[in-house]
Amino acid sequence: MSKTLLRHAGLRAPLVLLAVLSMSRASAGYCPEDCSEPAPAPVNVYSHTTAGYLSPATSGALTRVYVPNRSSNSISVIDTVALKEVDRFPVGSRPQHVVPSWDLKTLWVANNGTGKNGSLTPIDPTTGKPGKQIAVDDPYNIYFMPDGSAAIIVDEARKQLDLRDPQTLALKSIIPTPTCPGINHADFSVDNSYAIFTCEYGDGGLAKIDLKNQKVLGHLDLSKMGMPQDIRLSPDGKVFYVADMSKNGVWVVDPKSMRKVGFIPTGAGAHGLYVSRDSRYLYVSNRMEGSVSVISFATRKVVHKWRIPGGGSPDMGGVSADGKVLWLTGRYNAEVYAISTSNGRLLARIPVGNGPHGLCVYPQPGRYSLGHTGVFR
Repeated sequence: MSKTLLRHAGLRAPLVLLAVLSMSRASAGYCPEDCSEPAPAPVNVYSHTTAGYLSPATSGALTRVYVPNRSSNSISVIDTVALKEVDRFPVGSRPQHVVPSWDLKTLWVANNGTGKNGSLTPIDPTTGKPGKQIAVDDPYNIYFMPDGSAAIIVDEARKQLDLRDPQTLALKSIIPTPTCPGINHADFSVDNSYAIFTCEYGDGGLAKIDLKNQKVLGHLDLSKMGMPQDIRLSPDGKVFYVADMSKNGVWVVDPKSMRKVGFIPTGAGAHGLYVSRDSRYLYVSNRMEGSVSVISFATRKVVHKWRIPGGGSPDMGGVSADGKVLWLTGRYNAEVYAISTSNGRLLARIPVGNGPHGLCVYPQPGRYSLGHTGVFR
């Protein structure tokens, strides 16, 4: 009897020991088949700009499209439901873009004048009415530091970026950009450490700006006699897309190495770039041929081309909050186009002032504005 008990105990001991070892290995993170780290979640820099993701800061804002009429020195206000101009008021000399403030509470009209008589006109988005004009040197465009600490005034005439207080607009510092003639549009890296600005004149190129140390990190020449315009970061944050008006297409640029990694032909006068609300597509306005090309981010190829019936000059604009309508100015036709994003059908052709340029659709989804007519994060 005693021998039988000992025999069974001897059989159980190794089994008990194996169970204990198994438990200790499991508690220590033991993985007999796959010890690799779990894959990181996919990056989408536009995850907070999807349809319906409106910030509480935009509460009470009228749903409107604000159109700067550069040659008429005025702003046209369009009701997006009635699809017609419902107001027009004077602003400063040569208004170029209407820009949402970082905190989403003000719309700034950038009146860049002649380089000497520039100004900014504030618009209250809850009333659609302008406030008192503020004198600012040559504000061709406006961007904001990602933390909201400063407004970045694109001083095109002086080849520099003027950092100003976002509320008082008092000058804080200047970033010289001597190698970037016609400094123009911009977008920001996925980690917000730098921005890339387009240089429209000369041979056309890009300037990479270190935002923390406020200096130029590098420059890229795109092509001989190029004219880069708008620029957008890909949803995964890996490349920038740059519209080149003289080359009739869009460059794909690796920002780390500052080199070109592709080119996508779109149409004559490629100008404005706008991301769809689902982050799948990039809308490209081809100003000189009256069309819009739709680029798939997944394939980096044009998947659709929408032509404006009877022709036109689609320039700059934005996507409606629900993602259903692409709004663009007709630069040479004194009109604004409302285009369905589902099939490219022209929904409306609305007369405005002369030389309409960087219109702003408001409100738009996002936590804060990085500037231009709708660079939100």
